[in-house]
Amino acid sequence: MQIRVLGCSGSIAAGSRTTSFLLDERILIDAGTGVGDLTLDEMSAVDHIFVTHSHLDHVLAIGLLADSVTRRRAALRRPPVQVHALPATLAALRSH
Repeated sequence: MQIRVLGCSGSIAAGSRTTSFLLDERILIDAGTGVGDLTLDEMSAVDHIFVTHSHLDHVLAIGLLADSVTRRRAALRRPPVQVHALPATLAALRSH
């Protein structure tokens, strides 16, 4: 298993990225600002996002990632990215 730390800070100060970890190039744990350091190809390779909770520093990049890769994944005949979380977290995401 390969784990790449994209961000692990609670702020967006210079040189800081909020929480996100990339596992084996296909799974994101949280989607903080560190996701923005991925190339478009790396973002397109993500199949699953596991969200630990709905704080902004853990979910900020979900919409941006989806907007960036949806058409590309469809052209490659890949299914949409799946977001996994507890029901309360998914409800919070849907309300935004």
